[in-house]
Amino acid sequence: MPDYVAYYRVSTARQGLSGLGLEAQQAAVRTFLAPSEQIVAEFIEVESGRKNSRPQLQAAMQAAKEVGAVLLVAKLDRLARNLAFLSALMESRVRFKAVDMPAADEFTIHVLGAVAEKEAKAISTRTKDALAAKKARGHQLGTPANLTAAARAKGQVQRQANAQTSLANRQAAELARLYRSLQWDYRRIAAQLTASGYRTRRGCAFTAAGVRRLVLRKQEPVGGLR
Repeated sequence: MPDYVAYYRVSTARQGLSGLGLEAQQAAVRTFLAPSEQIVAEFIEVESGRKNSRPQLQAAMQAAKEVGAVLLVAKLDRLARNLAFLSALMESRVRFKAVDMPAADEFTIHVLGAVAEKEAKAISTRTKDALAAKKARGHQLGTPANLTAAARAKGQVQRQANAQTSLANRQAAELARLYRSLQWDYRRIAAQLTASGYRTRRGCAFTAAGVRRLVLRKQEPVGGLR
């Protein structure tokens, strides 16, 4: 049985100190381990979703390499939306396992990473095009007086939520096609996506019919996967 190096991520220092989120991840990891398996090292990352620096992730991957252990994460569904995490994991070539998505392998990570990269570029392009179109219609851009601080903050939160939902949906579609290529039926795929934390655009659990629509929907080429 392999030894594991556990990597946990919390979004704020308050979560790290209070145990909110962290305790749940640690409990999930302990439940996942077989009696003969053990954690040889643990690394906790406290970082904002906007930042790409992952010093504890780098340390965890280095530790896993040095002792020949498997990198274990509790929640791949959230980390899979972070291009910095996926890129570092792909480049490290360390073995890994995710508690919430145990069927994921290196190819799965490549799929999720390619989708995340494509979505990041698409968001940037859409934002620039929208601003250019608004400016062409005579609107003045970047005027603080147009919005209150509360309104700007609310808009930022909504834009981030929309981006996360779009990315998660695209990744769910790619995973559904991947599982389908392994001869999984639609009901089993729906259960796996739901268990891994993915939801439909309306926030509902996936159904077999919904997965079938995902799989059959016109597929756009994903960077590097054609």
